[in-house]
Amino acid sequence: MQKIETIFDRGNNFKVTAKIRAGTEWVFEGKGIATEKLDGTNIRITVKNGTITKVEKRCNPTKQEKLEGAEPGYIDAHKDDPSNKHIFRAVDNTNSSQLPDGEYPCEAVGPKIQGNPLELNNHICYLFTYNPVVVSDVPRTFQGLREFIEKFESNFSPGHKAEGIVFHHPDGKMAKIKRKDF
Repeated sequence: MQKIETIFDRGNNFKVTAKIRAGTEWVFEGKGIATEKLDGTNIRITVKNGTITKVEKRCNPTKQEKLEGAEPGYIDAHKDDPSNKHIFRAVDNTNSSQLPDGEYPCEAVGPKIQGNPLELNNHICYLFTYNPVVVSDVPRTFQGLREFIEKFESNFSPGHKAEGIVFHHPDGKMAKIKRKDF
């Protein structure tokens, strides 16, 4: 699993600067689509014959592993593990009957996940690489993005601010910007 890069470099205060991060130039060339970034728990589901057959959750490397170049990955999530109960509530509320066989990274969101900043009433998985909800007219400049993201309301919970934007390149790579990055 490749970490999704932030589209701008960060300054000393960890806020972004106007300098475009190497490797994300394609965003500013107008390539790819923009989608809403949701604040939840990153998981991956495996679908076979319209049924979710496997659930994995993101596992971040330790500081030492990061120094050695390790990237985040996925580990199996087990339904009988109490720490996974809200992930499985989201999985159970997700209709997979029409999904082609395959693995799908997604964000589990809902009432008991990451403080539920969108105040959602139900848990659900948002498959962010399969038929994502496209956000139109997203500016592709530092100032334009700063102004846009400050006002950007969630498509999933109108009246609530979206966490940010994820840009999806046609070749599968992604890049992001969050409101709090500014």
